[in-house]
Amino acid sequence: MARGAGAMIGIGVAACVAALTLLPLGAVFLRAGGWPGFGPGDWEAVVFTVQQALLSAALSCGLAVPVARALVRRRFWGRGLLIALMGAPFILPVIVAVLGLVAVFGRSGVLNDLLAALGLPAFSLYGAHGVVLAHVFLNLPLAVRMLVQGWQAIPAERFRLAQSLGFGPREMFWHIERPMLMAIVPGALVVIFVICLTSFAVALTLGGGPGATTVELAIYQAVKFDFDLGRAGVLAAVQFGLCLLAAGLGWRWATPSAFGAGMGRLAMIPGPGGWRCWGDMLVIGLAAAFLLVPLGAVVMRGMPGLLLLPETVWAALGRSVSVALMSTLVTVAAALALALTVAARGRGAAVMDLVAVLPLATSGLVLGVGLFLLVQPLMIPSRAALPVTILVNAVLTLPFVYRLLLPQAVAMLADYGRLAESLGLRGWARLRWLVLPRLARPLGFGAGISMAFSMGDLGVIALFAGDREATLPLVVQRLMGAYRMDQAMGAALVLVLVSFALFWAFDALGRRHAAS
Repeated sequence: MARGAGAMIGIGVAACVAALTLLPLGAVFLRAGGWPGFGPGDWEAVVFTVQQALLSAALSCGLAVPVARALVRRRFWGRGLLIALMGAPFILPVIVAVLGLVAVFGRSGVLNDLLAALGLPAFSLYGAHGVVLAHVFLNLPLAVRMLVQGWQAIPAERFRLAQSLGFGPREMFWHIERPMLMAIVPGALVVIFVICLTSFAVALTLGGGPGATTVELAIYQAVKFDFDLGRAGVLAAVQFGLCLLAAGLGWRWATPSAFGAGMGRLAMIPGPGGWRCWGDMLVIGLAAAFLLVPLGAVVMRGMPGLLLLPETVWAALGRSVSVALMSTLVTVAAALALALTVAARGRGAAVMDLVAVLPLATSGLVLGVGLFLLVQPLMIPSRAALPVTILVNAVLTLPFVYRLLLPQAVAMLADYGRLAESLGLRGWARLRWLVLPRLARPLGFGAGISMAFSMGDLGVIALFAGDREATLPLVVQRLMGAYRMDQAMGAALVLVLVSFALFWAFDALGRRHAAS
């Protein structure tokens, strides 16, 4: 492990993350009082969960490569806005995103209306294929943005050198772009695989049958309907092991790109003409339609309800923004400390890398139940609702920000670490003049993701909060439960607009202050 105060901070952060991840799981097992058997239905849920997560992650990353490549090598009016809008599905609250997909692909959606007009069979969104479709819709933008960040991190001088050597598109890809993909894609696959592995809202709304039940949904059924904490704990342990295995494989497969240092200029990737130009535009158009049409459906359905919103919506919005801001501050600080410590490649780096993605391995539902059991003897749970929500949101969003920071932290230390040491840059000076400018872009993007995730969280807050602690997603859920659908859709639109605005603001701040 790297020496110094920075390494000690990284070790402390890793210890806190491990404790916050493992202690609630232990509390559930202690309350369960035993280790029950594993039924046939549970094994079916495990098999389906792994299959859909593998397929969803492979499709998301496989489709993201041509989309990201087309976006970074083509310049057109509105490109920046399009890239920002294409990231919207990933930052949407899941239940709102599902409503958008249902509006397009559901029984009475746009697609089935078109199929009926053509005399073709209707498309059913529900079942295993619907779960995979929703996961690709939600995670393709994340994979695209991670790959775009990777392409933009390649020094511009490498492309100029390749052009001077007469490299064509194939040689350019093999010698310059392929090493970057080998460094970025394994991490993206792991993150998306684990997201899909721990998916709950998608499986609840689009799956749920005997052949489309995920482990997370089985945990929910065990807790909500049977209060069988032993079975929930066993399922959570299996899910935890699968996620740890995925994280270990991602660490093993990932290879540093080793491009070396450049002058810090943003790469202008050459875009070949001819059929490749038309192919890039077609890829961009199809991806934009797939991601933006459901988003437009959410906007259209929510606009009429904006005039009907109760006052509780605005109070809940204020709480949501406050919780998200504090959670994001904790997330970014912790992810930066971990990324810099792991990037130093000292002893224990592999363990700390696994600890950084541990929160993805746990069930959000079990985490909430475990914290409820830990807090209940000490105080009324509603009094700890907002502080606990801030802490849990910070822990659950940590892996995303960490995976965004780590590749570029490794490259930064490889390129400038010795120079910084020779200049005596340490502590605040090193952070101010080296780390923040070089990592500003992924820091801004990661902070935007953390803000959006925290704004849309409907996990722990549902277990702890009373009426005075309710955040906006919880208010939306309660409006839906009361069958006030117009108000629910209007409140959901407010949640979407504010989440996207905060994401855009932090992402733009990072791009503005990036080293250039």
